Amino acid sequence: MKRTTLLAIALLIVMPIIPGLTQAQDLKKKAEPLIEDVEEEMIRWRRHLHEHPELSNREEETAAYIADRLREMGIDVQENIARHGVVGTLKGGKPGRVVGLRADIDALPVKEMTDVPFKSTAVAEFNGQETGVMHACGHDAHMAILLATAKVLSEMKKDIPGTVVFVFQPAEEGPPPGEEGGASLMIKEGLLDGPDAPEVMFGLHVWPEPPGQLSYRSEGTMAASDRLVIKITGKQTHGSSPWAGIDPVIVAGQVMEAVQMIPSRQLDVTKAPAVVSIGRINGGIRFNIIPDEVEMQGTIRTFDSEMREDLLMRIRRTAEKTAEAAGATAEVSIQNMAPVTYNDPALVQHMLPTLEWAANENQVTETPLIMGAEDFAFFQEKIPGFYFFLGVNKEGADKNTVPRNHSPYFYVNEDALLTGVRAMTGMALDYLKSQDY
Repeated sequence: MKRTTLLAIALLIVMPIIPGLTQAQDLKKKAEPLIEDVEEEMIRWRRHLHEHPELSNREEETAAYIADRLREMGIDVQENIARHGVVGTLKGGKPGRVVGLRADIDALPVKEMTDVPFKSTAVAEFNGQETGVMHACGHDAHMAILLATAKVLSEMKKDIPGTVVFVFQPAEEGPPPGEEGGASLMIKEGLLDGPDAPEVMFGLHVWPEPPGQLSYRSEGTMAASDRLVIKITGKQTHGSSPWAGIDPVIVAGQVMEAVQMIPSRQLDVTKAPAVVSIGRINGGIRFNIIPDEVEMQGTIRTFDSEMREDLLMRIRRTAEKTAEAAGATAEVSIQNMAPVTYNDPALVQHMLPTLEWAANENQVTETPLIMGAEDFAFFQEKIPGFYFFLGVNKEGADKNTVPRNHSPYFYVNEDALLTGVRAMTGMALDYLKSQDY
């Protein structure tokens, strides 16, 4: 028997062992020219969304724009989930599993200082003050990447073995005080219920790293986040006679210093990092009047659940006892904004080849722990999830000096966005075709 004939027989024997892998590779090969073709349209979507940002739980026009684009692709659309969330469902031409892809859609109360021609001039009210509004964290890029992914996959509908759910989530930055919102509200309203509920969820975030680089971390990746509010109540008096009252401004300063020192002096930070930061203080109305009350707001970041509970207890105790020592009172309110962003280790290991296909192996790196938080983590509490990062710096930029996320000068290199589309498209196709996860 000829050698070529023996080789052909061997291939026929081996092929059935890895059908999912081979079929996924074929699908990604079909996707590649579609990904290239969508770039111009994706950039147009991104610039429109960047120019028209809206704050958390106020994303009405953003949601309508997304829904219109999805309908143009022939994708089934649900609107008004968790206020302004949009969910697109694409049922493939073949039966199979269900995969979720997520992007966040809200902007920040930041006045844009970049010089791009599509810069935001939007203004809105935030915490009772007028402020500029900007996509200073790259959510405009996330939306554009996911819309582009939706278009690519919609053009491959007949070949897709299963269902892809495109989740455009509002209020990732946190709903206004007193309101519900974000991933937790989408879950509460049934996103993860029913026959088309995602079994896994993938998401990405643009990051100040080299353009097109994809980075990831298995297990704990981003910190749990708690919103801290401390109200100090003293006794109002004239500024010339402080002894006649109880000064909550002085007490607030003492409390602020004390609670921010707890992680560095009372916690075993060799176990896991923790941070307490006060970002806002408000009190008083006139230069020569010591007020009755001062309110401070801040954030708490942790990676370990036991350490978090201990830290919250210490913050309450420190604030209350410090105020009591001065004759004042402290009322402490803590609201959990997000748990730890935890990447399922088995899912990460299974999907790493997809990242390497999307960005080339030498452009895939492991990221250190990130003290920022992400309410994508609420999805990961319910189903396995994988959250990773896409570098969007200018070519050759120093990642240590470029403006970071939440800066009014935050910049997105649009040349890097196509790598994000490759990654999200590949995640969907490889997961749906896989046989062993």
